[in-house]
Parts: sequence; C-alpha cells; structure tokens
Amino acid sequence: MAAAAAPTRAEVMSLFRSLLRTARQFSDYNIREYTRRRAADAFRENRALGDVPAAAAAFAYGKKQLEVAKRQAVVYSMYAPKAKSIMEMKLQ
Repeated sequence: MAAAAAPTRAEVMSLFRSLLRTARQFSDYNIREYTRRRAADAFRENRALGDVPAAAAAFAYGKKQLEVAKRQAVVYSMYAPKAKSIMEMKLQ
C-alpha cells in the first residue's frame, strides 16, 4: 500500500477557505460562528504536523468535515430561524 502524499500548502489553504465559505452559509449566528471557530482551531492545532502520513490523514479528515458542513448548511437553510439572533441585531 502506497503512502499518501502530504497535501500542498495551496491545497490546505483552499480547504481552509472552503470551510470558511461554508460556515458563512449558515443563517444561525451560533452555528456559523462555531463552524468558523472550529475550522480555525483545527487548522491551528495541525499547523506543525511534519509527519507526512499524519498531515495526509488530517487533510482527509478536513475534507470529510467540509462535506459534512456543506450538508448541514443545506439542512439548516431549510429550517432557518425567522428572527435574528441578538448577536446579529444592530445597536440603535
């Protein structure tokens, strides 16, 4: 069995941007911010991975999480709350 190649920096950055774009699709403030924060935290944790198999595994896990987030964004859009969260309301 061949070892998986480590993802390039461009691939990693593309995955990160895709996760952030997907997070913006959530209409609920709490879910949107959780998804954004979780993506940033996961990338920060795995920043120093030097082991090629570990980096490839983390990248594959990230891609799976992106697919989960995309599916959840679709489901959440079907049942979007009618009122905005207090965090989204403008101060007057």
